[in-house]
Amino acid sequence: MEHLQEKTKTDHSPDTRNIPDEWFRPKAKDIKSAEQVVRPSLSYWQDAWQRLSKNKLAMGGLLFLIFLSIMAIFGPVLSPYTVQDGPLATQNQPPSLNHWFGTDHLGRDVFTRTWYGARISLFVGLMAALIDFFIGVIYGGIAGYRGGKVDNVMMRVIEILYGLPYLLVVILLLVVMGPSLLTIIIALTVTGWVGMARIVRGQVLQIKNYEFVLASKSFGTKPFRIIRKNLLPNTMGPIIVQMTLTVPTAIFAEAFLSFLGLGIQSPYASWGVMADESLGTILSGHWWRLFFPAFFISATMFAFNVLGDGLQDALDPKLRR
Repeated sequence: MEHLQEKTKTDHSPDTRNIPDEWFRPKAKDIKSAEQVVRPSLSYWQDAWQRLSKNKLAMGGLLFLIFLSIMAIFGPVLSPYTVQDGPLATQNQPPSLNHWFGTDHLGRDVFTRTWYGARISLFVGLMAALIDFFIGVIYGGIAGYRGGKVDNVMMRVIEILYGLPYLLVVILLLVVMGPSLLTIIIALTVTGWVGMARIVRGQVLQIKNYEFVLASKSFGTKPFRIIRKNLLPNTMGPIIVQMTLTVPTAIFAEAFLSFLGLGIQSPYASWGVMADESLGTILSGHWWRLFFPAFFISATMFAFNVLGDGLQDALDPKLRR
């Protein structure tokens, strides 16, 4: 029995006599292969763009917004019809080769008025987002960097403004100042910057204790330069996402106010004015007059929202590989 066990052990043990000597020689050093970069070095923005480009829904929203911007610039120019006037003989005509989006009750071309309305809607949305950006970044950056009593006082002001009914403030300003494009922009930005300021403050409170910020302080760098060079560049991700969500909110607010008669006034065109003028034509069969402005309002808001969601994922440093 002991003889069989010893034989079994010897059968399963590796035979070291047949191992070649080359296995135990050190591998020759190849300097070129050692220094070769397997993965290309990407910056933060290059990596974010690669991740955004893989999001098909966000890229579809971006392409639609590019198309909308191009048509808002060149659409009214390419059309042979004017925005304010039209022959009454062509009133309420359905979409055709002569009038691609049909005509309204005054014979005006809906195609021309739609793209002119896109100009106003995009202008209002972008201006509101830019004003919110400048006010919110400066206010939130100072509050987050200074901290202490300064932060407490500044945040109490934000809480008071945040508690005011947004739509009520906008309507009151429009009633007092009178409806106009400038009034709409001012009314939308009176309390619209509050959300941006809160986001920037939260980011600055988190980043200002990092080592590179403390190193800048130790070298005697001025606070404004620290905010501009060290803090704000590291908060641009949430800021950009907030801006993409501010634009559709302002576009919808402008369309809603124009629909109520407090925004852009006829004969000038905006999507809200066009929807207001065509509201009573649904039962009469003139569906195109309401369909096109309503479609572009919905599609624009959807495009900005999916683009904002895609940017939020692409600019998140936790998801960076």
